[in-house]
Order: sequence, then structure tokens, then C-alpha cells
Amino acid sequence: MSQRFALMIAPADAADGRADFADTFTPMDVAAPALSVGELSTQRGDGVFESIGVVDGHANEVEAHVQRLAHSAHLCDLPAPNLAQWRQAIAVVAAQAPVGEAVIKLILSRGVEHGPAPTAWATVSAAHDFTKVRRDGVKVVTLDRGYDLGAGERAPWLLLGAKTLSYAVNMAALREAKRRGADDAIFVTRDGYVLEAPTASLIIRVAGEFLTPAPAGGILHGTTQLSVFEHLESRGLTTRYEILSASDLTKADAAWLVSSIRLAAPITAVDGAPLASDPDLTAEFNAYLLSPR
Repeated sequence: MSQRFALMIAPADAADGRADFADTFTPMDVAAPALSVGELSTQRGDGVFESIGVVDGHANEVEAHVQRLAHSAHLCDLPAPNLAQWRQAIAVVAAQAPVGEAVIKLILSRGVEHGPAPTAWATVSAAHDFTKVRRDGVKVVTLDRGYDLGAGERAPWLLLGAKTLSYAVNMAALREAKRRGADDAIFVTRDGYVLEAPTASLIIRVAGEFLTPAPAGGILHGTTQLSVFEHLESRGLTTRYEILSASDLTKADAAWLVSSIRLAAPITAVDGAPLASDPDLTAEFNAYLLSPR
């Protein structure tokens, strides 16, 4: 298989009930121009996306990802995606994935300004090797997100629960974390509550229970966090959504950042203070997350 593959998608109406959408897919030369200069995804970040982990050609958590794509599209007032079409597109690109770990990107854009809309495509490429970070973990710093915990409900136009292409703030946070000598960041509200990392969800363990910030706080509902919770619950362990303060993070027995491609990375320090980790449980998480789901 090639290391990269791209598929342009002509979005079907959400009500289109056909069984086969193959005629809406066009394989693209990944080195050739494909988007118009008027494309709003590149001009304004006006669109939504998903990243799906692939292991030896098997795309994980497909249903959770397409449902979240639809949720993000709804929040952004984009046309509702035809989920059957997107599932088939995922299967097509997954079949082109290189051996080992890969990543599928799904993109749904508002399209071309004053022109055809929306625009959609899917790609697959080899994933970065995250073996070391899964084993050795990450040091994080807490960064002020600039709003309080109620902002998401009070101002839904901020799109805080949507996975949009507007990732400039997220990337700036990662650069700031590195300037402070850390590997990653965790956003904190103005009133002192933890949210999520720029590209990952947070899970902490406190007194044998596994907690994650409640998505009502205007954060992205993590697909990998959901999988980890399902795994923990299958073992009879307690999981909960909770409003968590910054002090809850620093007092945790252990903590992880979890995401579709990096998987589970243990947090080893918060704002320079060491945090205990659980190497055996981390290895268990990653073995599960690498298995077909």
C-alpha cells in the first residue's frame, strides 16, 4: 500500500438512501492541486474534521467518529452529512492504509466562497511513531483558555463543542507548552476548572475511580475517552463525568491524555510538579486501544 491516499467526496444529501455511494468518490493524486483558492476551509478554517486511528487496515471507533462529525456539522450550520456515505468513504480509504498504524482524516468544509458547497474529502497516511510517549508519558502545563465554565452553554456560537478546522489556538497552546519546557498543555477555565488538552481528552484516577471533565463545559466529547471508559467498565471499575478543578488534577493518583492517534499518554508532571503514573495500566490501555473496535 502507498503511504498516502486521498479521496474527494461529492457530499450526498443526508436523506439519500442508496446502498452504494462509489460514484461520489474520486481518488486524487496526493501531490496534485485539489482545492480551489476560494476554499473556505483554507481561508477561514470554516469546516469540521475527524481523525481516525487505523491499525493494519482496520479503522477504529468509526461510528463514534461519524456521529461526532455530524454533531460538529450541526453546531456549525453545515449541511448534515450522509453517514452511510461517510462510512463507505472510510472503508475505501482504510483499504489503502499502510501496514501498521495509520490515520484517516475526514474533512467537511463549507466549500468555495460564492461557489459549490460543501466540499469534502478523506485521506489516509502512516501515523507518527508514538511508542516512546505512550511509555514515558508527557509533562503538561495548565493554560488559561480565556473563558469561564459556563461559556459553552451561554455562548453556543463559540462552537466550543465542535471539532472545527480552526486549530490556530490549539497549536499556539502547544507551542507555549514547549516554551515552558513541557510536552503538552491542559486548558483551564478562568474560574479554575480543567477542560481538555489541545488535541486530547483528560482522564484522571482518584481513589480508584476514573474521572473526565464533563462535556457540558464546552469541550469536545472524546471518542478515545469513551473507549477507555468502556474498557474500564467492562472490568467493573467506576467511571464518571465530573466538573474537575485544577487542584483535582494535581492531586490525582494518575492521569492520562487520550486521543485517537497518540492513544493513552500518561501525564508525568503538571506545571513542573511530578505526578504519579501507572505503567501497567497505561500499557493495558494502549493494548486495548490498538485492538480492533
